[in-house]
Amino acid sequence: MATLNNKVKAFIVQGLATYMMPSEVAEAVKKEFDLEITRQQVSSYDPTKASGMNLAKKWKDLFKQFRDDFNNDIQAIPIANKAYRLNMLDRMARDAEKSKNRPLAASLLEQAAKDVGEVFTNKQKVDNTSSDGSMATKPTVVRLVAPKVDENGRAIK
Repeated sequence: MATLNNKVKAFIVQGLATYMMPSEVAEAVKKEFDLEITRQQVSSYDPTKASGMNLAKKWKDLFKQFRDDFNNDIQAIPIANKAYRLNMLDRMARDAEKSKNRPLAASLLEQAAKDVGEVFTNKQKVDNTSSDGSMATKPTVVRLVAPKVDENGRAIK
């Protein structure tokens, strides 16, 4: 089992707090720090799991801080903003039309109309199944950045 410094530990805690799977966090640690760790070692930093039951208080507190910030700060994610999404869809639709990709352009127009009509919110009054009848959603992709921590492992804002 690799010995981890506080920066790597904080990175792991941040990943787990933002709902990443232990295997995803292990892969991110490999990319960010060129350090090979196991899913089991990563799981030991998740205070919501049995393997993280004996986690030090400072890591539990850091996990709670990252989890709360992640859950409460959805507007910090640009794609969560309707104007941003519509602007992007507009650019994509114009590019699709220029390249004579009419099916893609039509699909993007439909997407924009649904966004404007709040089809993707719980405010709607119609059936919320997708065109194929499923209610499948696309996964959220989160990119982790190594958090700044002091020598005691506390997050620096």
